[in-house]
Amino acid sequence: MELKNSNTRFGLISILLHWVMGLLIIALLCIGFYMTSMPDVAQQYDLYGWHKAFGILVLILAIVRVAWHICSERPALLIPAYERILARTTHGLLYTLMIIMPLSGWFMSSAAGKPPSFFGLFTLPALVEKNKALSKLFSSVHEWVAYCLIALIILHILGALKHHFIDKNDILKRII
Repeated sequence: MELKNSNTRFGLISILLHWVMGLLIIALLCIGFYMTSMPDVAQQYDLYGWHKAFGILVLILAIVRVAWHICSERPALLIPAYERILARTTHGLLYTLMIIMPLSGWFMSSAAGKPPSFFGLFTLPALVEKNKALSKLFSSVHEWVAYCLIALIILHILGALKHHFIDKNDILKRII
């Protein structure tokens, strides 16, 4: 398998970024909803630290992924125009939310006076001063972006399954 994309298939770099980020984002969404419903504050606090660190990792990977997407050849989408528009719109929104989600978390943590630590290696700078109202605002943004991400992930998966099982084309195979 080639490292770079071709006009018929995604390369190893794109495939790894796709699946690693997909799994991380789904795990972070699950952990995010779980930890906000936990009654044990101490256990919740530990999970928040991990959630923030992996969220920053997603932000870094998302920036790398967007740069790779811009600079790389992509396999041709040999599908009807309306499906191509839907696919590109969905992907564009996914890329946008992959950046907004961790940024909103970083802003929320900063406004709460608890900027994220990257796996204990270093603490990221606060993006804003401590401000309870701002923290609540970014908390709402973070939550709504999570719901939008879930909807887009479901749409993305359903689209891939439709192409594989109904259209019987190779779109899913190109990213595996």
